[in-house]
Amino acid sequence: MTRKKITQDISFGIAVTLVTGAFVWLILPFSGAMLWAVILAILFDPLHRALGGHLGERPNLAAGISVVICILIAVLPAAMLLAALANEAANLYIRLSTQQLEIGTLLEQFRAAAPDFVSRGLAWLDLGNMDELQSRLTSFLMQISQAVASRAVMIGQGTAGFFISLGVMLYLLFFLFRDGALIVAQIRTRSPLGERNTERLVEKFVLVIKATVKGNILIAIIQGAIGGVTFWLLGMEAALLWGALMAILSLLPAIGAALVWAPVALFLLVSGAYLKGAILMAVGLGVISLIDNLLRPPLVGKGIQLPDYVVLISTLGGLTVIGMNGFVLGPLIAALFVAVWSLVANWETGA
Repeated sequence: MTRKKITQDISFGIAVTLVTGAFVWLILPFSGAMLWAVILAILFDPLHRALGGHLGERPNLAAGISVVICILIAVLPAAMLLAALANEAANLYIRLSTQQLEIGTLLEQFRAAAPDFVSRGLAWLDLGNMDELQSRLTSFLMQISQAVASRAVMIGQGTAGFFISLGVMLYLLFFLFRDGALIVAQIRTRSPLGERNTERLVEKFVLVIKATVKGNILIAIIQGAIGGVTFWLLGMEAALLWGALMAILSLLPAIGAALVWAPVALFLLVSGAYLKGAILMAVGLGVISLIDNLLRPPLVGKGIQLPDYVVLISTLGGLTVIGMNGFVLGPLIAALFVAVWSLVANWETGA
């Protein structure tokens, strides 16, 4: 190989790297919109294929109808839920800030009914002062409600950035429906990994997306709905807000929604509301946790094919590093990591 050829190859590699990096930097603000366009295209692909079979040689019409169905099934319900959640969180924040919701009274009832070992435990944790505990608890609840309300209102009222991202997602979704098969075929044939190895990674990518999103979201909706309805029937404040929080936390395997209902149930039991505490504990252990144990293995585990501890760590890491999209990207990165290293042992060159 001549020196000129080596120089050309190095220059070409540098150019490819720079242009690719610049392109990634350019589209980074819309990475979330692009991610959810891909997710919706994968989830609704069977429906789109069925529409394509009925409509024949009219791919634009099939893609357009598929996008409208996605809006009706996924986008509009999410927007309505965000609006209701914003209203619930705002009302809770107002009641806390104007002292309409008397945390001090609840804590006094708790202290009066609590056994001695609970009081000693609070003192050992430096929480024995009820005034200080009331201040901390009120501040904590206000921070949660304010954060939820501000984020939900920002989306519900609609900033320019949100609508631009939504437009990008729907626009890209249309072309993924229409040209998705061609795009995947080009990725397979042009990938430097080889067609067969690329095919395995693409299949793993699709399986993990389906398992993570369909499984986790279904479990989150069921657990959050049951928890929220239970809170509402028991007369708890901001039932919708706590139901939504349980739904979000249910994305974490094993612990999930119990981070909300378990402390509340214990608080009710210790403060003397034995019937309410027993009902919430029974629903939490007998229904909410049972749903997680029954549904997560077949819906999520089989598709991801990762141990529960890897799913938990990767989900927590994804949520910490990336944000809400991390509940998809965390397990996806972990699954692709395992898939790539499994290819190392059975590498098929030139495939």
